[in-house]
Amino acid sequence: MKPIYKRTKILATIGPASDSEEMIEKLISGGINGARLNFSHGSYQEHADKITKIREISAKLGKNVAILQDLQGPKIRLGDIVNNRFDVAEGDELVLDYAIQQHDGSANLPVQYNLAEKVKVGEPVYIFDGKVRTEVIEILSGTAIKLKVLNKGTLMSRKGLNLPDTDFGGDVITEKDMRDIEFGATQDIDYVAMSFVQTAEDVENVRQILASHNSTAQVIAKIETKKAVSDEELEKIVLASDGIMIARGDMAYEVAPEVVPIVQRKTIALCRKHGKISIVATQTMGSMTDNPQPSRAEVSDVANAVIQGTDVVMLSDESATGKYPYETVRTMRSVIRYTQEHAAVAPIDDIVERGENESLNAISLAAVELAEQIDVDAIVVETKSGQTAATVAANRPALPIVSVTSDKRVAQQLGLNYGTQSYVRPDGEFAGFELAKELKANGFFGDKEVVTIVIVSGRQPGLVGGTDTIRVRTV
Repeated sequence: MKPIYKRTKILATIGPASDSEEMIEKLISGGINGARLNFSHGSYQEHADKITKIREISAKLGKNVAILQDLQGPKIRLGDIVNNRFDVAEGDELVLDYAIQQHDGSANLPVQYNLAEKVKVGEPVYIFDGKVRTEVIEILSGTAIKLKVLNKGTLMSRKGLNLPDTDFGGDVITEKDMRDIEFGATQDIDYVAMSFVQTAEDVENVRQILASHNSTAQVIAKIETKKAVSDEELEKIVLASDGIMIARGDMAYEVAPEVVPIVQRKTIALCRKHGKISIVATQTMGSMTDNPQPSRAEVSDVANAVIQGTDVVMLSDESATGKYPYETVRTMRSVIRYTQEHAAVAPIDDIVERGENESLNAISLAAVELAEQIDVDAIVVETKSGQTAATVAANRPALPIVSVTSDKRVAQQLGLNYGTQSYVRPDGEFAGFELAKELKANGFFGDKEVVTIVIVSGRQPGLVGGTDTIRVRTV
């Protein structure tokens, strides 16, 4: 009997509820493939301690786990409000002033970003997760804007603002982000997630900053702004990135709730087409933050993401601050495994492509079609940069993908690729076959006496871009 390995990966946020050695070990054993560190919270020492624990425990368990640094980005918030409450009514006028240091109880409110430099009259400003909707009616000074309130509500200290129609003109990397990137470059980080991306140029800018710090981390663009989800920008952002996080929370405020599932489906299809990682985030198992069971809608949400062919489903508060982080991971794992065994991944109209390497695209597709036609036990990919493994995974085979690389960073990054289990071994002409023999001896293929594999490799082991061979082997 073949063991069942989940093909859609789980990325869990590590926070106060899950940062102990005991819980991290339970989560990795329970099914997570990646750990997200939210740099909106926590000190550098706290993040460094988490990274050390994750690496030590993953090594102990023999599992390559990806670590993702999630940058805060230009999260615009109100300042501190007197008595932490300010009631507003429809028709009221408010002033948001970057120059105000201390609120005096009036309708002149402090804000932690100079909006006067960015907004235009007529643009909407949504405050406190969209609970209070306003519109810019005047730019009062170089630091202050006047808003008209469109509905009754209550404002509180440090609540966030969403400005769906405002063009930040590439100003999406804050000074805090720059410091966080510099710190991350000194740590064992595999991915950097960039918040509030608007254009492909934003992605290129953060890639250059990472390169200037000699970081080998890959870039994940968080899709959450109105501009980013537009037909003009979305595919360009996918092409510029190594992966996309579909940040459904802020997207719902920036665009509209009914737009989110359509953008999710479209983005996953684009990521599959171009061989990029797709991550479905926000409230995937939200009710399990406080309850030991998910809602039926959440189970359907995760299952639909699996059927759409996402690489990763992500947990935020559920694993960071929730009461049941381990139970949430186990539940998500069960939903993924049941779904993949009972429903095929939805096809996409486009042929999968990865960059301009048409030879690699054709070899990867041929390997998947051959493997499925002769019903092999696994596809074994010898890869130096991870590109071949990612391109094979983009074709969404209903088979385990075993990747072997000599680069530890690549092995960790592949932790988030669909269906891929990665191993670090020296480059060699028979690296894939030797690993398959090792895995068979360790029970990876169950109790089968004869295992058949398809090996995708190159005639020059260790050469980036040298993939040119497909072989069928029995072990």
